[in-house]
Amino acid sequence: MYDAPRPPLPPFTEETARAKVQAAEDAWNTRDPHRVAQAYTPDSVWRNRDLFINGRTEIEAFLARKWERELDYALRKDLWSFTGDRIAVRFRYEWHDANGQWWRSHGNELWEFDASGLMRRREASINDLAITGADRTLFGPRAAGEPYPG
Repeated sequence: MYDAPRPPLPPFTEETARAKVQAAEDAWNTRDPHRVAQAYTPDSVWRNRDLFINGRTEIEAFLARKWERELDYALRKDLWSFTGDRIAVRFRYEWHDANGQWWRSHGNELWEFDASGLMRRREASINDLAITGADRTLFGPRAAGEPYPG
């Protein structure tokens, strides 16, 4: 199966790396497992916490389970570093479980892309912190004008 290029393409500049991060944030905030999985190579390799996930089919199934459990999920991703075909991001997201407990999850991701701009490798380290509804800071996708941390 042929995948059309997914610009921006490596090698990344600061501008194109920021655009790639924002595109990922926007896609993940849709909570659409199929849409998100299309940004990865068919044989993409993930480490997500203590899970090892291989290929789009497993990615899509993982994301479907994730968003069944992580309700009202809202995410922010911020560029940390980039070079060539790699990008490092910091992220945070908030969600609640079926019992109504709110969580803030935060961590770091390392991304590696192929020449067509598809992610072939993703490694994520994530920590969860129980919060109250009053402690929430994220209420849906990034609003126009919402600042990006430096």
